[in-house]
Amino acid sequence: MILIASTTAQLTTIASQIITFAGNEKIFLFHGNMGAGKTTLIKSLCECLGITDAVTSPTFALVNEYIGARGKIYHFDFYRTKNQTEALDMGCEEYFYSGNHCFIEWPEKVPDMLPGHYISISIKVLNDDSREIIVEKI
Repeated sequence: MILIASTTAQLTTIASQIITFAGNEKIFLFHGNMGAGKTTLIKSLCECLGITDAVTSPTFALVNEYIGARGKIYHFDFYRTKNQTEALDMGCEEYFYSGNHCFIEWPEKVPDMLPGHYISISIKVLNDDSREIIVEKI
C-alpha cells in the first residue's frame, strides 16, 4: 500500500488505514532517513489506538511504554544503539513477543532480533511538506 501525506493533518486518516491494513499484526518496523517523520507517524498511530498521553521519541531511553484503550504500546528507537547486545540486554525480545503493539524505529540496528512477521513502513521525503509512505506485510 502506498500513501501520500501532504500535511500532518492527513496522518490521522493514514494511521487509521495502516491499523486496518495491519489486521492482527502488532509489530511495526519504521524505515526512513533522520527527519523523515517516523516519530510523527507513530504519534498518529498511537492516537488511533487510543493513547492520550504525550508520545515522544525514546532516543535515549530506547523504549517508551504507553497504555491506552487497546492495551500497551511499546515504542523503540534503536538509533543510538551501538550493537545488538545492548538491545538484548534491555530485554527487547520480551517486548517484541509480548503480544502488544511494538513500533520500532531504526530496526536495521537489531536485525537478528526482529520477529519473522511484521508491518514494514518506509517513509520517503518528497519535499518539505510531503511524504510517501509505503506499507507492506512481511
